[in-house]
Amino acid sequence: MRVEHDGKYAMVASKGGAARNPKWYLNLKADPEALMVQDGAERFDATARELHGEEREIWWQRAVEAYPTYARYQERTKRQIPVLLAERREDRP
Repeated sequence: MRVEHDGKYAMVASKGGAARNPKWYLNLKADPEALMVQDGAERFDATARELHGEEREIWWQRAVEAYPTYARYQERTKRQIPVLLAERREDRP
């Protein structure tokens, strides 16, 4: 599901409301720079970071607006569904 704002992208670790987080979430927590984003024909390296507090709530609402089923997934699980943000990584020399 595409949830983009100002060139940044939300990644919602919903796993359909399962009790555990998806493996990709664990992989990005272990290595936040192991990420490449493709939006249409554009591809770029990105860094992932987990959102908390007000920032998470803003992005969660954006995600639910884009895909209302996320709200149902949250109802299915006791865990708070993580929201990560993919931000473009600048080229390194």
